[in-house]
Amino acid sequence: MSSANQDTTRDRIEAELVDPLRALGLDVEAVEITPAGKRRILRVAVDKDGGVTLDEVAEATREVERVLDASDVMGEQPYTLEVTSRGVDRPLTLPRHWRRNATRLVKVTFADGSSATGRIGDSTDEQVTLEIDGADRQVAYAEVKKALVQVEFNRAAAATENDEEA
Repeated sequence: MSSANQDTTRDRIEAELVDPLRALGLDVEAVEITPAGKRRILRVAVDKDGGVTLDEVAEATREVERVLDASDVMGEQPYTLEVTSRGVDRPLTLPRHWRRNATRLVKVTFADGSSATGRIGDSTDEQVTLEIDGADRQVAYAEVKKALVQVEFNRAAAATENDEEA
């Protein structure tokens, strides 16, 4: 399948899934089609405020299967379906991504080439507050070239220690 055809198929799949998954309270975050020998792998990433549970992923999988079975969008070539949640390695590109990651540490590369690491605070549809080195900074999304959540392995332990000290 050519890249243009693959993009068209991906866009059609996403368009067909948005409303049924929204009815389950889920957002379609990404649709990817990857060749795998004579098969294809269709990955659909979903998310919602507060994150998704395994039961919700299972329910989303059944709904995606139902929608695809009723459609000809995948054609005759066999495929494997994977429905997942949005991983922490995915960049923050939409206001809802920032909102869903409030209090998390994020590394931001700005449009001017500079970068900073800070904690996500309040966010709106236009901007986010980042706590950088103890000071709040208002950042318009238009200023952000790339933003990735940083994995913090000891965050829960550090938060517990801080609570005990107070």
